[in-house]
Amino acid sequence: MAEAHQAVGFQFTVRPDGVDLKLSQEVIKTIYLSGVTAWKKRAIQFKNGVLAGVYPASPSSWLIVVIAMMSSLYIRIDPSLGMIEALQENLPHRDYLSVQSRAVLSAILFATGLWLFLIYLLRYMLKALLSYHGWIFESHGKMSRSTKVWLSLVKMFSGRRPLLYSFQASLPRLPVPSVDDTIHRYLESVHPLLNSDQYDQMERLANDFKDSKAAQLQRYLILKSWWGTNYVSDWWEEYIYLRGRSPIMVNSNFYIMDLLYITPTHRQAARAGNVVHAMLQYRRKLERGEHAPLRALGTVPMCSTQMERIFNTTRIPGIETDIVQHLTDRKHLVVYHKGRFFLLWLYTGGRHLLPSELETQFQRILNDTSEPQPGELKLAALTAGHRVPWAQSRIKYFGQGVNKVSLDAIESAAFFLTLDDEPQGYDPAKAKSLDSYAKSLLHGKCYDRWFDKSFTLISYPNGKVGVNAEHSWADAPIVGHMWEYVLATDCFHLGYTEEGHCKGDVNKGLPHPSRLQWQIPNEVIETSYLSAKLIADDVDFHGYLFHEFGKGLIKKCRCSPDAFIQLALQLAQFRDQGVFCLTYESSMTRMFRDGRTETVRSCTTEAVAFVRAMEDEGATKAQRLALFRKAAEKHQNMYRLAMTGSGIDRHLFCLYLVSKYLGVDSPFLKKVLSEPWRLSTSQTPQQQLNLVDINKFPKYVSAGGGFGPVADDGYGVSYIIVGENLITFHISSKFSSPDTNSCRFGQHICDAMLDIQALFKPENDKTTSGQKTSHFLF
Repeated sequence: MAEAHQAVGFQFTVRPDGVDLKLSQEVIKTIYLSGVTAWKKRAIQFKNGVLAGVYPASPSSWLIVVIAMMSSLYIRIDPSLGMIEALQENLPHRDYLSVQSRAVLSAILFATGLWLFLIYLLRYMLKALLSYHGWIFESHGKMSRSTKVWLSLVKMFSGRRPLLYSFQASLPRLPVPSVDDTIHRYLESVHPLLNSDQYDQMERLANDFKDSKAAQLQRYLILKSWWGTNYVSDWWEEYIYLRGRSPIMVNSNFYIMDLLYITPTHRQAARAGNVVHAMLQYRRKLERGEHAPLRALGTVPMCSTQMERIFNTTRIPGIETDIVQHLTDRKHLVVYHKGRFFLLWLYTGGRHLLPSELETQFQRILNDTSEPQPGELKLAALTAGHRVPWAQSRIKYFGQGVNKVSLDAIESAAFFLTLDDEPQGYDPAKAKSLDSYAKSLLHGKCYDRWFDKSFTLISYPNGKVGVNAEHSWADAPIVGHMWEYVLATDCFHLGYTEEGHCKGDVNKGLPHPSRLQWQIPNEVIETSYLSAKLIADDVDFHGYLFHEFGKGLIKKCRCSPDAFIQLALQLAQFRDQGVFCLTYESSMTRMFRDGRTETVRSCTTEAVAFVRAMEDEGATKAQRLALFRKAAEKHQNMYRLAMTGSGIDRHLFCLYLVSKYLGVDSPFLKKVLSEPWRLSTSQTPQQQLNLVDINKFPKYVSAGGGFGPVADDGYGVSYIIVGENLITFHISSKFSSPDTNSCRFGQHICDAMLDIQALFKPENDKTTSGQKTSHFLF
């Protein structure tokens, strides 16, 4: 009866002489503790807001400046050059104050103004320092004296113990490149992909644009860069993501996998309990700004804006465009299991539910044998289908009554959790286990993930977990940051009992999770489900682990691991398709305020020359190696330009948008924006937090994540460089394309990696390429 006791907060009876109220002491205590926790949270957020607001100074520095000014009154030295005296003469109601009171108040006011001026001065000095990017173009391992001095100054002006958002006001704005530079780099990037006639035509279009319309469009962009914090990001979010009317499942959402080799417990409810509790801990630190800001070289800060919307965020469908709805401090979770939706409160008595309490609640859901309501089983397929039908259905069927209440519960939840009923995960004894795991995370059954939520946590019966993330609100490194924290906390801080349960006492007195109620016609959902299923069934996915070598050996070759892999992808693409194609590699621009991504066009003239040499039997090993080094250096330079605001595609994208706003027709920009990316690539970051020493715990590594194919006849390739001796590839394409095959492309990547590595072997090394397929893991 404990559940009933907590569910009823008070009882009352009506008597002739009035109402007799009997309050539950336990519930009153819970309300009191909840209120105390809420006020503590507000106090901590206020304190951290002040600390971030005055950074790189500190509140105590104000007192130091005030004391210094007050001291000057007694030693008859005026550091204000008469300003304190002027303040005394102009104080309101000064006739009611004594001479000494006016002097003290004026000194405090001047000290406060001086303190604020010094804060802004320090910020602008730090911003000026962070606008320098020469360090990134220096050779790896070789730091010039000027860069060392610059790093020392950045450290000096960065202050001590910064909070997550401390550097935001000091980050520079993303610069607008010159039109001449962008067009020059664009023509250089497409040169290896076009024949002479096609290139001449493109060059004419580019020059016509530069000589006629470019200056006008550029002026608007420069004005936007002065007015907004970032001239790209808001338009990128709106037009690339939110205005897209096609399904976001597969086409936009991405996934991240669990630990590759380790499963801490095989109890589904227990693993979900620990992981959800770790996420709540992460959210609490995030709300208070207590996570350390990510910094390149351990010194150069990265923008943290995207992290604000990890939790309590949902993409809301619209007829013409979607919106991103972000709420604060919602205290519940919505759980999906076998076609039923459950609402679960995450707090009790003003605190998070403990892992053992969460395990109990999840086990109750797993044990529930009730049937789905009409229309409930495939309800989430609405989020997997086309956006316009979903928006129309939302207006028609979810605007009132129980449907609105239940939908609000989902859209305001911290995140969405699916307790899946089919085991997944990497198993070296099972063929294609990684493929099945990836497809499950990417699209599942098309109706068992809420694809509009910022992320859906998926928990499997064998204890494995994973994440499906919506893309509009943030990029993969943001979700990866949270995921690293969660996995490390789960395994090394929370842990499990010998029986695999969450640690802690079992609290069976919590109220049971409640069912969400629905009244929806089945035919509304079926259309979205069928269109989503066509997309999911067409995904040809292949993942594999490349064990032959990793980052350690590549670095010994004095080469960037990313450049090495990108050139291997170019070689694999040519062997697979017989032609070169426009290649997309994502790089981040988070060294700038509100920065997101830029494109690195990896198929360069130098890369093409290297690939042709690899396929030319008459080319010598020395020639191939020289061309490889030249191509790798070119790729690194392209990556650095993209990171420092001198990329190609975001600038052209924004110029195109301005042209559309102004009604200016540009054949050049239309041509650029219509080019297909037949090879889309991305590297999944790892060790952003360094919470786990993977040299000491080599099994505690993630397999990374992936995404669906971008082009109908192309490949999507995500890779993660895991430690020193492992690289994981995630390859996607479409079965409907007769020209692509993900497994075949994976084999080409493996062969290309080994063929490039062979260039660095001594001539007397007898290892042959005939051994290479034995290390290819399916």
